[in-house]
Amino acid sequence: MRMIRAVIRPDREEQVVNALESSGIVSLTKMDVFGRGQQKGVQVGNTIYSELPKVMLTIVVEESKLDGAIAAIQAAAKTGQHGDGKIFISPVDAVYTVRTGERVQN
Repeated sequence: MRMIRAVIRPDREEQVVNALESSGIVSLTKMDVFGRGQQKGVQVGNTIYSELPKVMLTIVVEESKLDGAIAAIQAAAKTGQHGDGKIFISPVDAVYTVRTGERVQN
């Protein structure tokens, strides 16, 4: 299994979630976060915003669904402008259900 962490623009959250659902991925966790990329924020007039609001989606998928999930996120999140976000992929060693304590088998 793989964990996807996608940091996206808040105004693209609904489109990304809908794209994931359309590709068969419905389970996810959403968090409002703040951050910055290589541009170190943005300046509007005399005001500098060093960190910008983003949404982080955390999704765990089977290996067979990984490429489809990445493609769905990229297609729905992309505006072509700086700050569209990042997608991070990492392995998942184990998953446990809190309610039952059972280890989930993929």
